[in-house]
Amino acid sequence: MSRALTNEYTPDSVSPPGSTLQDVLDALGMTQSALADRLGRSRKTVNQIIKGKAPLTAETALQLERVLGVPAAFWSNRERYYREHLARLEEQARLQPHVAWGQEFPIREMMRRGWIRQTGDKVEQLRELLNFFGVASPQQWRDMWLGPHVAFRKSPAFQASPKAVAVWLRKGELDAQSTQCASFDAQGFRDALSRVRALTTHAPSDALREAAQVCAQVGVAVVVLRELRRTRVWGATRWLSPQKALLQLSCRYKRDDHLWFSFFHEAAHILKHARKQTFVEADEGMGTATGRAAEEERQANSFAADLLIPPALYRDFVEGRSGYFSKQAIRAFAGRLGVAPGVVVGRLQHDRLIEHRHCNDLKRRVDLS
Repeated sequence: MSRALTNEYTPDSVSPPGSTLQDVLDALGMTQSALADRLGRSRKTVNQIIKGKAPLTAETALQLERVLGVPAAFWSNRERYYREHLARLEEQARLQPHVAWGQEFPIREMMRRGWIRQTGDKVEQLRELLNFFGVASPQQWRDMWLGPHVAFRKSPAFQASPKAVAVWLRKGELDAQSTQCASFDAQGFRDALSRVRALTTHAPSDALREAAQVCAQVGVAVVVLRELRRTRVWGATRWLSPQKALLQLSCRYKRDDHLWFSFFHEAAHILKHARKQTFVEADEGMGTATGRAAEEERQANSFAADLLIPPALYRDFVEGRSGYFSKQAIRAFAGRLGVAPGVVVGRLQHDRLIEHRHCNDLKRRVDLS
């Protein structure tokens, strides 16, 4: 969901309501002095209103309605538009020095995807960017996305390309906000994962849609969003509220084995790890985590691998093949498990039991179009 206002009209200049007031006086043949007397205001005050140096208050608008017969709403709206125009000019002056900062974001890609409104004006681009993030200024963006309290700022993936990754995360957040979800139910989510596992045998695009529906019923918004260039991100997990979790996937490798491993990896973070944490998974972060972060990633990996292929069954299958795995045997084993053959191929490749160039035709391509 884009926050951009596609039909917003912002004129280059807006005259003060006083100029219209002067036109009305001229049409009536009334002087400023005469108007001041009728309003019970000083001549100086009336002159400042006409020149735009003093605001036209709601009280004055009501008095003008009585004296001139022009509705108070007309004067109040003219004043509001004028003051808003002045505020925009002031904001433009404040934003101008930050234009270069805004260009560090993937602006063109965001416009191409329809996430922000297309415009050739650099300051207006910056406004669109701030609207997208829901912040008032670049400083507020830094506080929200780079501040010491931010849970994911230490992620190697986030550090590699913070602005692009932030855009991807924010768009996932916006999409999740529009996803209707029940309150989070941990046991319900565990049960839902069993249902999603069975969906791995379906066409990935259909399976993803159904998985999103299943998870929404237990408080988890599933968002699939293509990665941005150079982010190399493939998944993220965070809590949007105490009762709503976000599981975000990019389908970076566009194959079903990686898709489903990523899905259940992120699901493990939701079930096993602290709600204050945000997990951002990308190629830059693989193998670089240390301490508690490394242990949490190991737990998520084990959860995903074991849920997709139970360890005892996998061990029996591997030991019974004597190092040779035919496509027929892989299909048969996947059929007994109730998972896609590509899932088994991906596991065998990961464990270096078959080469990464072997059996890839058993994997299904993930089409996000």
